[in-house]
Amino acid sequence: MTVTSTPVGGLVSGSPAAAPDPRRRRKSRRLAWAGFLFVLPAAVYIIGFQLIPVVYGLVLSFTDYSPLSRSGPEFVGGANFAKVLTDPRFLNSLLVTGQYVLLVLPALLVLALVLAMVVNRPFRGVGIFRSALYIPHIVSLTAVSMVWLWLYSDNGAINSLLATFGMDPQAWLLDPNTALPAVAAMRIWKALGSNMVLLLAGLQTIPAELYEAARMDGAGAWARFRYVTLPGLRPILIYVVAMDIIFLAQSFSEIFVLTKGGPLSSTTVTNYLVYTEAFQYNAMGSASAMAFVLFAFIAGFSLLSIRSFARRSS
Repeated sequence: MTVTSTPVGGLVSGSPAAAPDPRRRRKSRRLAWAGFLFVLPAAVYIIGFQLIPVVYGLVLSFTDYSPLSRSGPEFVGGANFAKVLTDPRFLNSLLVTGQYVLLVLPALLVLALVLAMVVNRPFRGVGIFRSALYIPHIVSLTAVSMVWLWLYSDNGAINSLLATFGMDPQAWLLDPNTALPAVAAMRIWKALGSNMVLLLAGLQTIPAELYEAARMDGAGAWARFRYVTLPGLRPILIYVVAMDIIFLAQSFSEIFVLTKGGPLSSTTVTNYLVYTEAFQYNAMGSASAMAFVLFAFIAGFSLLSIRSFARRSS
């Protein structure tokens, strides 16, 4: 009787295993090293300029430290956090930051979605129109703030336009009632193009067959928007809301250029307060504690907003 061997792992049992190819192993090692070398610059940048400063800032938040002191950081435990959470200046800055986010975010989303739906339709010059809307996003926020500082000045374009209609000029950045909305208007204009592009990309992923089916079922424009467009945009809308909250809550450049936190602290957002605490009063410990409390508020507010928005969209 003849006994046949059973194939195991592609080899006949009882036969010697095939030796690994040394050339293939050397090639695999070269590819691994090449991948490591490509990743190394980004890893060094992240570790050296992001991770280490964050860890060092966390350490400083538990100390009392001034760069002008020769004694170095002195450990104080959670005293900085207790002080920050009862500091009227910090609590006011959180309120101003929340107001700023609420002034910018809803208007920004609505306008960006309207513009995305407009440029999603083919018409002559649509490419130029899209590019013109996106240009403010690629310009430095500091440069944009300088331009808007002139626009809001007494002899700027906005007051000149009001004068043509017989209206008195306004001190946009010197009035506590108008300073924060004025800064918010600039930020809406700055961020409109990037949000529009993201929402446009989301619109173009929605299958046209869904709109055709909705029309055949007798759905009007509003019904198609509500039951086709919004559900199709839900993932990108959640991403846009989260990123906008994160960036807006960390606003600094436009506040520094336009108002310096004034008038009467009406535009002192938390990031600007952290800057003044650290580099004007040299209180690095309390400034670091403010920064980490702000981080906790941003994380919590972002999660709540994302869950609420996702629930309403569904």
